[in-house]
Amino acid sequence: ESAAAFAAAIKKCKTVFWNGPMGVFEFPNFAHGTKVVAQSLTEVSGISVVGGGDSAAAVRALGFADDQFGYISTGGGASLEYLEGKELPGLRALDL
Repeated sequence: ESAAAFAAAIKKCKTVFWNGPMGVFEFPNFAHGTKVVAQSLTEVSGISVVGGGDSAAAVRALGFADDQFGYISTGGGASLEYLEGKELPGLRALDL
């Protein structure tokens, strides 16, 4: 039920940034939630971003193609901090 609720909410969104699988996707018995959420991201009419190494690995392991999503990034925590408006040392060093 939880996976269906998440999927229904995601499909209504115009922009989705997803960071982190919904369970231990490496084990088939626990991959369902992650697969349902990933599928719902492919149906977003706007921008869909899969963020984080675990999420990127999950969508690929579950058989999704990279081009089914707007963007796949392996930047997890740093990406979230950037979206939160926090200062990132690497960007500060580049004066961006």
